[in-house]
Amino acid sequence: MMRLIFSVVLMVSFCISMKGQSIQLLTDKPGVSIRGLSVVDDKILWVSGSKGTVGKSIDGGAHWEWFIVKGFEQNDFRDIEAFDASTAVIMAVAAPAFILKTIDGGNHWQTVYTDTTKGMFLDAMDFLPNGYGMVVGDPIDGKMYTAVSNDFGTTWERKQMQGALGSPLKTGESMFASSGTNIRLLPNKNAVVVTGGMSAGLLMQYKYVLLPIIQGKQTTGANSIAVFAKGKSIKMVIVGGDFQNDTSKDSNCVLVDVKKNSFISPNTPPAGYRSCVEYINANTLITCGTSGVDISIDGGNNWQLISKESYHVCRKAKVGNAVFLAGAKGKIAKYYPSK
Repeated sequence: MMRLIFSVVLMVSFCISMKGQSIQLLTDKPGVSIRGLSVVDDKILWVSGSKGTVGKSIDGGAHWEWFIVKGFEQNDFRDIEAFDASTAVIMAVAAPAFILKTIDGGNHWQTVYTDTTKGMFLDAMDFLPNGYGMVVGDPIDGKMYTAVSNDFGTTWERKQMQGALGSPLKTGESMFASSGTNIRLLPNKNAVVVTGGMSAGLLMQYKYVLLPIIQGKQTTGANSIAVFAKGKSIKMVIVGGDFQNDTSKDSNCVLVDVKKNSFISPNTPPAGYRSCVEYINANTLITCGTSGVDISIDGGNNWQLISKESYHVCRKAKVGNAVFLAGAKGKIAKYYPSK
């Protein structure tokens, strides 16, 4: 009885804490799908998407400057990494794959990396504050494609990783270019990557682990991983699902206990397929997908749907507290926590 009472009190407290939270639309750009989002600080954010489109705001999303990258009008820029109001790197996914960089606020772009290999499809990239970056792509000759940069994306080198990151993937296993967040770099430059398709796995430097995430179809698997690292403590949350059945809660989220090397399924999962997850602080997370946006305030154990609006990606400011979202029809929104 006491355990039941405690559970009820906990759930009531959770619901009360969710009140007042909101997702507020800032702007939209019909005809453009946005999957790349990089939030430098509370004021500066960049987005990238289809039809060669890049957007930038320097006042927290109140006003936007839009660019169509010349010569790349038909390319889909699925990921972007911004370093300040002048400097950003964008990734065009497929055949051939391109990475471009601007140092003048988006007015001019230089192609800094090209790969014309048959079957090329880049999925996501991530950077550390020291300028080290890694891009990952669909398997070439059975192994995950990887290239690295040591100078904030100015130059790139295709590099075969060691351990699990360089081992052959399973048949039908790949990554989703859904939000630019299936790779996260740890402070020691090691990467963690999640996969989907016929198999859903977590690839760490020297270990591959099959995830308890729905898998077995090309539309299923893990889409995004969030990492919270502080000192020696590392926490991870992974989301995904089946994007053809985007309201299904079946095996769409898992918490990673790094110390115990184990996985925990949430008590209350997100309300459907989710393409991106992000830590807001050590215990609070946001996740989004085509069927809505959820918040967890207990490390991912319980999720509460706060919006049924569709978004592909959600990111927190690298320096600051602002959280933004972006998605189809060029929608860009901001998350407002309860007061």
